[in-house]
Amino acid sequence: MARGAGANRGKLTWLLLRGGLRPLKAWLVGHPLFTWPFGPLKTDRLLIAPQELRTADATRASEIYSGRFSFSGKVVVCDGRSIFEMEPPSEEWAAALLGFSWLRHLRAAESGITRANARALVDEWITLQGAWHPLAWRPDVLSRRIISWLSQAPLVLQDADVRFYRRFLRSLVRQVRYLRHTASNASRGVARMQATVALAYAALCIAGQSRYIKSASERLRVEIERQILPDGGHVSRDPVAVIEVLLEFLPLRQAYAARNIAPPQALLNAIDRMMPMLRFFRHSEGTFAHFNGMGATPADLLLTLLAYDEARGAPLSSAPHSAYQRIEANGGVLIMDTGRAPPLEMSLEAHAGCLSFEFSSPKQSLIVVNCGMSATARGEWRPLARATAAHSTATLNDTSSARFVQSPLLRRALGGAPMLGGPAQVSATREERADATVLRASHDGYADRFGILHERTVALAADGSRIDGEDLFLAADGGAQIRGAHDHYTVRFHIHPTIKATRLSDGHGVLLMLPNKEVWTFNAGEHRVALEDSVYLAGNQGPQRTAQIVIDGHAKPAPRVAWSLQQASHGALATAGGARRTREDEPRLPL
Repeated sequence: MARGAGANRGKLTWLLLRGGLRPLKAWLVGHPLFTWPFGPLKTDRLLIAPQELRTADATRASEIYSGRFSFSGKVVVCDGRSIFEMEPPSEEWAAALLGFSWLRHLRAAESGITRANARALVDEWITLQGAWHPLAWRPDVLSRRIISWLSQAPLVLQDADVRFYRRFLRSLVRQVRYLRHTASNASRGVARMQATVALAYAALCIAGQSRYIKSASERLRVEIERQILPDGGHVSRDPVAVIEVLLEFLPLRQAYAARNIAPPQALLNAIDRMMPMLRFFRHSEGTFAHFNGMGATPADLLLTLLAYDEARGAPLSSAPHSAYQRIEANGGVLIMDTGRAPPLEMSLEAHAGCLSFEFSSPKQSLIVVNCGMSATARGEWRPLARATAAHSTATLNDTSSARFVQSPLLRRALGGAPMLGGPAQVSATREERADATVLRASHDGYADRFGILHERTVALAADGSRIDGEDLFLAADGGAQIRGAHDHYTVRFHIHPTIKATRLSDGHGVLLMLPNKEVWTFNAGEHRVALEDSVYLAGNQGPQRTAQIVIDGHAKPAPRVAWSLQQASHGALATAGGARRTREDEPRLPL
């Protein structure tokens, strides 16, 4: 453990040094002396335009035309000025604006007015920020803009005069050249992968750039080996990263084919591995599981990606490298996080949710969830969403199972708050039985601070109508009893906001009414439960108020918490308000 902490400190020091040098390098590369066209910037045409898989909304085109720009939950209305001269309400809003991904909405409207509007906005950007800008030329924003300009070139260049056509291409080539020198400055993870993809696109799509295809393909191979795990997950352990990367990989594969060039084998292999992960993280009702930064699931986008899944097989039950487990029974789906923190440099979005789980019923309703991540105001919600308390698992002494960098200065230098510490040893085993699938896992995230291990066992019945669970708190030193006074635990089960939760009169259970009129009951046996407020951050409508089932206690006198969640029968509903059965009388699957 001490060796791991020392390694993390060393990595943190290196990341700080690198983060401090990044602005200087960006300034030097962006200096007019460096960007003066010593080499040829001349190009006369685009060869191909990559496909854009992200869905578009034609109604957004009229908003943009009227000067109303809405990104990341913030709206800016132009007041006779260029949108690129307006004060951005947040950095996320500015990054979305300067990435130009919104051009796809103008293309969806498909009219002469929207094409002229797109050209005018691109021309304004070239005039105001085309020389250099600290945010607009940041590698992640720059790569997004290059991909957007290439993808939407038919929109921007149709009906364009020769002057604009040349101005557009010269700016595009200059941005590509700058990205070649700064792509390594992008945050490791999806941003670095996006920069690599942008360079590959540029080499394939722009006339005169073919000499870079080989180096761009090799750069892509190296990044795939770094980021895409053998089971198809992403090294960050963020399910949304699988979606984001596939959105770039699938059109890139087509771009190679359009140029009659064999795609890199690493790209083809990565796509083949990643497609099954779309089904692995997908619940019975179609949304993605909310682990490690996953927010709202764009259903139409997910269906678009799934259309490329030629195998269409059953999802894997275990993702050992991504460290997740999935149990599916009669349509009911339980997914559990059984992994350690990702590498320090990949943990800027990672959540402290080890042993948390989500469950969707056989009739396609989410019941138990994690809070997820808000699609809007991410900066405000991120610290709360990453905490262990925002996940359906157990906390000890109101602390998270992992720590995060807190200093604003460090977060600014690192580009986020990486995870420090957390579970180092996580074990997971599963047993397939005729009546149920049993999953047993444990982690040591609290061992150093409180001398306690958390072990969780869940058993999902073969018909998907019942989960029996048990949370154990064990002495980390292997002793028979937990030592020390810090042994207060809180076991949480966050409930989806579409469910009406009612605490039973005996105080030991909760009645859950699902949108499809199913009724499920949660029972904590000998433990009393509380219903407390929670917030669901992963909804398409933004943060929503919901409830959480909470069990409090002390691990020293009562280290075992047994609970169950089952679909209620009509007879059980008739007696729901009556006397509870004792733990010994309550039928349970053997754990």
